[in-house]
Amino acid sequence: MTENDPHVPDSAAGRQDPGAQPGAEGQAAWQQTPAQPDQPSSAGEAGQPASSATGSTAAYGSVAEGSAGTSGTGTASGDASGAYGAPAGQYGAAPTYGTAAPAGGTPNPWSAQGAAAPHAGAPQTGPIPSAQQSTAGQPYGSQYPGGTHTSPAGAPANPYGPPPGTSVYGVPAQREKKGSAGKLLASVAAISLVIGGVAGGTVGYLTGGSGSSVSALDAPKPAQQTGNVPAGSVESVAQKLSPSVVELQVSGRTAAGEGSGFVLSSDGYILTNNHVVQVAANGGQIQAVFQDGKKAAAKVVGRDPTTDIAVVKVSGVSNLTPVELGRSDDLRVGQQVVAIGSPYELTGTVTSGIVSSLHRPVQAGGDETDQTTVMDAIQTDAAINPGNSGGPLSNMSGQVIGINSAIYSPNSGRGQGSGGEGGNVGIGFAIPIDQARRTAQDIIKTGHATQTFIGAKVTDAPQGGAQLGDITPGSPAEKAGLKSGDVVTKIDDRVIDSANTLVAAIRTRAPNDQTTFTLAGGRTVQVTLGGQAVPAS
Repeated sequence: MTENDPHVPDSAAGRQDPGAQPGAEGQAAWQQTPAQPDQPSSAGEAGQPASSATGSTAAYGSVAEGSAGTSGTGTASGDASGAYGAPAGQYGAAPTYGTAAPAGGTPNPWSAQGAAAPHAGAPQTGPIPSAQQSTAGQPYGSQYPGGTHTSPAGAPANPYGPPPGTSVYGVPAQREKKGSAGKLLASVAAISLVIGGVAGGTVGYLTGGSGSSVSALDAPKPAQQTGNVPAGSVESVAQKLSPSVVELQVSGRTAAGEGSGFVLSSDGYILTNNHVVQVAANGGQIQAVFQDGKKAAAKVVGRDPTTDIAVVKVSGVSNLTPVELGRSDDLRVGQQVVAIGSPYELTGTVTSGIVSSLHRPVQAGGDETDQTTVMDAIQTDAAINPGNSGGPLSNMSGQVIGINSAIYSPNSGRGQGSGGEGGNVGIGFAIPIDQARRTAQDIIKTGHATQTFIGAKVTDAPQGGAQLGDITPGSPAEKAGLKSGDVVTKIDDRVIDSANTLVAAIRTRAPNDQTTFTLAGGRTVQVTLGGQAVPAS
């Protein structure tokens, strides 16, 4: 294809083708080892709260059946026995305790190793008949006839076990009963450390509270939002731009579709994509639908397939609200942007994202070898879908900095949306507004666009860069001394790594711009870019 011979590729409009489209098993807190049953050894007996493990059988029990630390929602369940009140004993499943203290050391009276050592604060009453003497390893919490067992001083009573003063071993307790009420409240307090929010209501009930619930349904509605929308927010951009964005419903002799556009002037000029209105360019119909629901017929003023830009004008309406145009030559990767359009006929849809990349060469139509629709795109992750084509991409001041035109579509076969209708995957492309402004001005003033060119065919160079082919006689390329076979590696400061990059870089510049081409080997050539009219259609 000769770069200075523009042509009009067939392209689906609007929505038919928007463009280049932790856990280990819960281990029991205490090891089951032989011990003397009258010696307390667990942290629970010392009055210390148990640490919880999701899915374990009991806070002080044996090896858990469930798992702990798994990700996701829901609750893992273990064995039926739980902390407090399990049938097997006071603290759940049957752990054992008590090995001899290490030689030469002083054992911790509350540890498993110190279970055999006597300690203060743990009185023992009642002889243990030898006929019923427990063997080492007797499970703590099982029925142990013939004696009583008293918890260490300061330990909380089990609120779900026997009444105060009753032995957990099934025989009447011999100790004093004073202080029972205090111990009941202490027990409730201990539970609150384990079960959190449930304990608050329980304490209130036990101390005479009403037990009434509080419902969000009974609360009054909050005050309506008032004041100005924060400047620089997505909301402020939507309020500013939405009245100027239109849905374009298009039909032709062979196809129909829809896309988006935005108002350039109060008297009805609207900027959009060529591929949105192409099917209606020769005898078709275009209807513009505004934010307030008003509809108006529109006609094509001019279009440029080489930049995928078109201008239409509506009739029968007045006092439209034009957008504010920004600039695209100072954009930065990472800055926030907002896209507005009519994806899938959902008029006035607002999405937001960032500038993902700049100067991305993208084909907005045609096949892989067609360079007529290559654009120097702004890449964004703002959601763009079929029907967004032609709508504005805005900065956070509400200024239009691009025209949403294409999306990357993995299902298209070649990745840029022409092979079939795809959806948003977070890779969208917009035409820079600096280029679109220039083209729109040409169309409105003259009825046709002016294309920037150098007059040479171009292909990818095997070693990287853009290799020039046939040179058109009298063209800017010939006048600058460029030859067939030359490989362009830079234009001014921009690296050229492919033919499409060269085409896109040229089209972002205006006719008569002075540029410096750097060729493979380091030679530089000064080129004055040319301009030629794109035939009116």
